[in-house]
Amino acid sequence: MSGSQQATESDRYAGRRVKRVEDARLLTGRGTFVDDVVRPGMLHVNFVRSPVARARITGIDISEALALDGVHAVLTAADINPHVHEQWFSLEGRHAPDTPRPPLAEGEVRHVGDPVAMIIAQDRYIAEDAAELVIVDYDQLPPVVDYATAFDSSELVHEAYPGNLVGQIGGRPMADLAPTFDSAPHVVSETYHQQAYCAMPMETRGIVTEWSPSDGTMTIWTATQSPHEVRGFCARLLAIPEHSVRVVMRDTGGGFGQKVLPLREDMCMMIAATKVPAPLKWIEDRQEHLLAAGQARHEHGEARMAFDDDGRILAATIDHVQDAGAYPSPNPVGSGIAVGLIFPGPYRIPEGTFNSRFAFSNTSGRVAYRGPWQFESVARECLLDVAARQIGIDPVELRRKNMLRRDELPTANCNGMPYSDITPLETFEQALEILDYDAFRREQEQARAAGRYIGVGTCTYVEPTAGASALYGTEGATIRVEPSGKVNVYVAGGSCGNSLETTVIQLTADALGVDIADVSSIQGDTAVTPFGGGTGGSRSGPMTAGAVNQTATELRGRILALAAHLLGGVPVDEVEFTRGVASVKGSPEKQVTLAEIAETAYFKSGSLPAELSVGLEVSGRFRAQHLMLWANATHVCTCEVDIVTGEVKLLRYIVSEDCGPMINPNVVEGQIFGGTVQGIGGALYEELAYDDAGNPVTTTFMDYLLPTAAEVPTIELGHVETPSIGPGGYKGVGEGGAIGAPPAVINAVADALAPFGVRISRLPLTPSTIIDLLEEAAQRGAAGAAGAARTAVAG
Repeated sequence: MSGSQQATESDRYAGRRVKRVEDARLLTGRGTFVDDVVRPGMLHVNFVRSPVARARITGIDISEALALDGVHAVLTAADINPHVHEQWFSLEGRHAPDTPRPPLAEGEVRHVGDPVAMIIAQDRYIAEDAAELVIVDYDQLPPVVDYATAFDSSELVHEAYPGNLVGQIGGRPMADLAPTFDSAPHVVSETYHQQAYCAMPMETRGIVTEWSPSDGTMTIWTATQSPHEVRGFCARLLAIPEHSVRVVMRDTGGGFGQKVLPLREDMCMMIAATKVPAPLKWIEDRQEHLLAAGQARHEHGEARMAFDDDGRILAATIDHVQDAGAYPSPNPVGSGIAVGLIFPGPYRIPEGTFNSRFAFSNTSGRVAYRGPWQFESVARECLLDVAARQIGIDPVELRRKNMLRRDELPTANCNGMPYSDITPLETFEQALEILDYDAFRREQEQARAAGRYIGVGTCTYVEPTAGASALYGTEGATIRVEPSGKVNVYVAGGSCGNSLETTVIQLTADALGVDIADVSSIQGDTAVTPFGGGTGGSRSGPMTAGAVNQTATELRGRILALAAHLLGGVPVDEVEFTRGVASVKGSPEKQVTLAEIAETAYFKSGSLPAELSVGLEVSGRFRAQHLMLWANATHVCTCEVDIVTGEVKLLRYIVSEDCGPMINPNVVEGQIFGGTVQGIGGALYEELAYDDAGNPVTTTFMDYLLPTAAEVPTIELGHVETPSIGPGGYKGVGEGGAIGAPPAVINAVADALAPFGVRISRLPLTPSTIIDLLEEAAQRGAAGAAGAARTAVAG
């Protein structure tokens, strides 16, 4: 291997099932999470939260709470909110439209769980006791609970937003497509309603803030996906220089989008730290998490498709409405536009358009969650199954007629989204082959004859990953060869279960040509790591690959130049360098190790020619030249439905994924498994539900149900690898499982219940929901039979 060549396939670590370097620490209980952080003299915070969905605050009496032994301070909006300077997110940029986001409720509370005051006490127990002693006078107001009717409500969540409209965005007018729909042989429409549910990471939110008044610096330990976002946000919030803020993120027990951005309690902690002479810690408990950490997925939309006589799609539209809650972070319009833009999915659709509206409501604010645009796949894929039944064609055959083929790429969908490097038809066929679709259909016939109702459902989607947005379009890396010859790679971090430590080490070992055991990764500390966007938007693999490759290329050049000198002044292109050893091509006995090269670079620089660089540390920055990298997958689910109890039992679950070459198959598969289970939970179990007064009714795990190992079948995987135009050909994989699972499960249930005429339009599919659907179908059937009888009599 010449000095200018990268490692051969047999030498490469990328693509191999390298054991996660994090596991030794995490599985032996030696991880460091936010609650493990202890600072001298640290005080603890608890929030007083609104018990009502909407009310004017007419008075707050904190005297009894202040008198409680161990309470150091009780702060209200008057103490906190005036100290806000700027509060925009790097993710969106300074000039992006934003929504109200006061740290503490001021004048009016807008959802149950809205923070009204913060208690600072000796420990959390005292702080919780003190919260019970804070007396808040509320003048209750009618809440806007149902986002679907919020636009027509006379009540306003925020006075500055008439009609409770956060924003609206769309494509060409729906009326433009009326001629196509009017003349089409088949038109299918359905309005799908998706319930609110959320990320539910194992580790709730948490933050420690420590202000140093002597030099005006802030140190923050936090559970976050983006340490540099937190740093910049805090600097803007407090109007202090960025270098005065240090954010440390060690281990984070899951984020899934919810922990990308600082939320209101984080703002309170940053400001309050400047007002008390001690570090502050706040660890959210699970009930707080269910009350105030944010919601996602709550939306509905009317999806329509027109087909010709052969079942080919002529046009598709979606009229979409999304719940933003009271205080969304970020503004939902940005991610919500993707619902309409990607609604055509991986299908050949000549004409299409969309409209998306976003409504405020007196519920917990919307936050990002693994594939925030996921509703487009729910609406499209479920409608395709309805269309197949209406037209009288197998849903698999309907998809085959319309799915994009590899030889049609690159192309753009009818909304202008440019597709390239995707394989929807290939993943579709692979997943069906793994299942043996024809055999399942034969089994289904036999089962129905025996009184058992089994079904199969699919979902094929395309997903934008690693988008070049304001925060996400660039990533940095610093690589240092230490004097010992060991290698440290510094990246921004944000790893919270996605194995970023392991993949960065694999990539660095390959790019430099060193042994993986000699590489370590330093992440999550803004004092020493280069700026980066963190984890989100399925970007970690492609973007860190770009940053590492760009940085390592320059550093490898320095290593080879020094090695050539130490090997007797041979030409650089005669140097072979692999596994940390340099040798002369054709003369392997002439060798010099990386440790020897580093020793010379650092300690014997006087012996080197002037043209050679000394030191072995390089910083580089990768800039994405592409709008986005496209990944795709097909999910196939089979299930059995008990028509007496309404129970859904998943039988088999198959995912065929194309996320490009896999840096580490173990990591890729783990991401698919986790996302798929979350999607199954959203289809069958999870719901953040509210009553008519805006009271949340699922505030514990007795009410908010999650899938367990007992409910989830073994997930079978297939891989199709199509390189992207990005670094290494890699694509993102973090969000896909959560996108593809709900439609596949819904379609499987609908297929199982097809003999009864059940038509699914609302989630989740709990046992009681399924019994209701069966009863409604029976009533429709009885009404239809009665109508037919009346017609016969009249005839």
